[in-house]
Amino acid sequence: MSEDELKTDGRPSPEALLENARREGRGRLKIFLGAAPGVGKTYEMLMSGRARKADGIDIVVGIVETHGRQETQALVDGFEIVPRIKVPYKGHVLEEMDIDAILARQPALALVDELAHTNAPGSRHPKRYLDVEELLDRGIDVYTTLNIQHVESLNDVVAQITRIRVRETVPDSIIDRADDIEIIDLTPGDLLKRLEEGKVYVPKTAKRAVQNYFSPGNLTALRELALRRTAQRVDEQLLSHMQSHAIPGPWAAGERVLVCIDAQSRGPSLVRYGRRQADRLRASWAALHIETPRAASRPEAEKDQIAATLRLAEQLGGDAVILPGQEIVREILRYAIANNYTHIVVGKPTKPRWRELFQGSISHELIRAAGDISVHVISGRDGDQTAPRGVATIKASRFRVQPYLLSTAYVVVATLVGTLLSRTLDVQNVALVFLMAVLAAAVGGGIWPALFASFTGAMAFNFFFLPPLYTLDIGSSESAVAFVFFLGVALIASNLTARVQRQAAAARERARTTEDLYLFSRKLAGTGTLDEVLWATAYQMASMLRVRVVILLPEESTLAVRAGYPPDDTLVDADIAAARWAWEHDRPAGRGADTLPGAKRLYIPLRTGRGPVGVIGLDNDRQGPLLSPEQQRLLDALADQAALAIERIQLVADVDKARLAVEADKLRAALLRSISHDLKTPLAAILGTASALRDYDETLSADSRADLITTIADESERLNRFIANLLDMTRLESGAIEPNASLHFLGDVVGTSLRRATKILARHRTQIDVPADLPMLKLDHVLFEQVLFNLLDNAAKYAPPGSTIRVQGWSDGAFVNLQVIDEGPGIPEDSLERVFDSFYRVSKTDSVRAGTGLGLSICRGFVEAMGGKITAGNRPNGRGAVFTIRMPVPSEPPQLDR
Repeated sequence: MSEDELKTDGRPSPEALLENARREGRGRLKIFLGAAPGVGKTYEMLMSGRARKADGIDIVVGIVETHGRQETQALVDGFEIVPRIKVPYKGHVLEEMDIDAILARQPALALVDELAHTNAPGSRHPKRYLDVEELLDRGIDVYTTLNIQHVESLNDVVAQITRIRVRETVPDSIIDRADDIEIIDLTPGDLLKRLEEGKVYVPKTAKRAVQNYFSPGNLTALRELALRRTAQRVDEQLLSHMQSHAIPGPWAAGERVLVCIDAQSRGPSLVRYGRRQADRLRASWAALHIETPRAASRPEAEKDQIAATLRLAEQLGGDAVILPGQEIVREILRYAIANNYTHIVVGKPTKPRWRELFQGSISHELIRAAGDISVHVISGRDGDQTAPRGVATIKASRFRVQPYLLSTAYVVVATLVGTLLSRTLDVQNVALVFLMAVLAAAVGGGIWPALFASFTGAMAFNFFFLPPLYTLDIGSSESAVAFVFFLGVALIASNLTARVQRQAAAARERARTTEDLYLFSRKLAGTGTLDEVLWATAYQMASMLRVRVVILLPEESTLAVRAGYPPDDTLVDADIAAARWAWEHDRPAGRGADTLPGAKRLYIPLRTGRGPVGVIGLDNDRQGPLLSPEQQRLLDALADQAALAIERIQLVADVDKARLAVEADKLRAALLRSISHDLKTPLAAILGTASALRDYDETLSADSRADLITTIADESERLNRFIANLLDMTRLESGAIEPNASLHFLGDVVGTSLRRATKILARHRTQIDVPADLPMLKLDHVLFEQVLFNLLDNAAKYAPPGSTIRVQGWSDGAFVNLQVIDEGPGIPEDSLERVFDSFYRVSKTDSVRAGTGLGLSICRGFVEAMGGKITAGNRPNGRGAVFTIRMPVPSEPPQLDR
């Protein structure tokens, strides 16, 4: 096999071309990657920027942290620096990169330090790498710096090495999309010397850093991580370059191991050797199987062995690849060259020498044609099976008589037609009729019925049409030549036709299975609830495997049926025991399995990398084993997708639970703070006033005594309102609020609320503008009165004494609107929605009396319970808050008695 035959068709890889097209119009990203702080990343970035500036490139400094280093500051001088944006946060002012200013400036290159930095709250993006992504999308090149400990996939490794968990990380996709990575390397000794000289941290901080982080062992391990991650990215860039330029490999710049898998039982040994070889070379590896047209007629045990071996490769961390092809050696070498593999692992020949002379040897051909690729011929161990699945499968039938009967019928029909045609045509033309019979047998039955038709057709052609007739003797050399050529053409035509038929059948089967799996994966991706995932999984398995399906998931300490197709939620004791055993031991159990085979169903665990997530039960009405090996492999694919979808839904639920737990903790903390302050304050006032009355009653004047009694009453009323708000909030959160709605005039409710709030509004003027002809509303009088009281209390709290609080209402057709307007400082724009959150209080001056932060939250809960809506806003002049209640008008007007 020549080298040119092994090359691809000379065209670049479509995936590589698509990647290049995606990068067009996008800025280039260069990352200066270091093993630890202080190795000189920022310094090298600035030096590279100076070199680009000397070449006439338009460069700006987006943000560079000098950390007080004079040599770094000297390099910054001379660059155009984009002013930083100031972001207020918790009483402090933080400075961040002004991305809008850079976009408006539109330089050719921007220098952005510390890629993993977390931006201040309120910034456009939470992370600086997202700012860089936006700059790149706008066509601006970016130079940036990054330490290896900030790479997301290495976070756990770094934490294990340094005993310190890094919180600021960037996704690996950022490094994968980088156009250039420059490793900034410094030996541990040189870095420690820089620390001692105060060139990284101040002396006190440097000493603590050396003790906790910058140990020689830590620095050596981090240095290796940085070098390996950079080498991995460079290897990917090399492969992409070779594919986009159609360069045949291999280029041994990096090692790659390819393990070739066949149907022999030694496949697991080859996979394990390939994994060990890849570990020794610290290389990526893959397992490859070439599926030839003969695969369709391969025994099911061999198919199952190949699938199990490829699964073993995936479990050991390799890629599993299946490629269709005619010639095994040619396809192996094409794939190896296209993907830059430098080592091929193959099993030693097991055929006798005489068979190798006729059929050839894959290992020998690989060695002769591999060129610069190293070929490892491994003996392996026969009978080295992968871990048994523990499920009996249906054995394929070895022989079917129907195709041979059809072949015989085709030959009989060809003989009859040939007899009719022989009266007018030459005998050589009659042979074509028998060739049609052979082709029909090949299409309908495959290779062996076609060969059978070839021999029977040849005998019939000789017996009925070659002289002497009605004997198997051949009387002339011309007839002998015709017979031999007919038989040869029939054998070749039958073989080719059967091969094409097998290829077409295999292609149809693969296309159907792939389409079903693709649709199933899309369906799972579009589901949002666990019930949808379970129903889709049960239906898909039942339709593709033609079995009945039940799915069980853990609930507390038991397994419960959550879905089934056809719907079924009844399990006998034997099935329950088999399902529980499969769940606890992560192995199949039940019908056809090694454990508890007396159960009605076969139970198979659904598992992901985190462990089992559920159990699937399968059964049908047939006797014997439940699934064929092909169906078992299909079930594995379906189960893997379903398990991942179930895990995704559960992870989302876990995140929601965690978020609710955090919110509950916040609510609990706010409640404790509120009780400790808002409950203690009126109690202290009441206690102090009562003590004064008790101790100094005889010396107090009548006016002083009356003032103290009034204070006790006011603080008691304030305490009563606080407790009432807590009770109302509890009722709202528990869903116990059920409005007792009836028809009421809005003016009546407003009047009741104003009378109740007389004391609160004593220091303010009130204006009421609620027309008497407003439609009656269907509402709960008590709840709506409480809403208005809370709004009036809030207005009196924030509006200055002597100001006006206005209550106005109007109708706009289907709704009646009611507004409470004050003349206070208003509500900050970022708090217009948050003011309705429980325990949220807008910052206020000392002159504003304290509140619990519950009143407005209760207002929203009560109004929405009555079918209305409440919103917060500000007056047009910015001085004063406006709360608007919008209630629907009943569709049927009330009927009044005459």
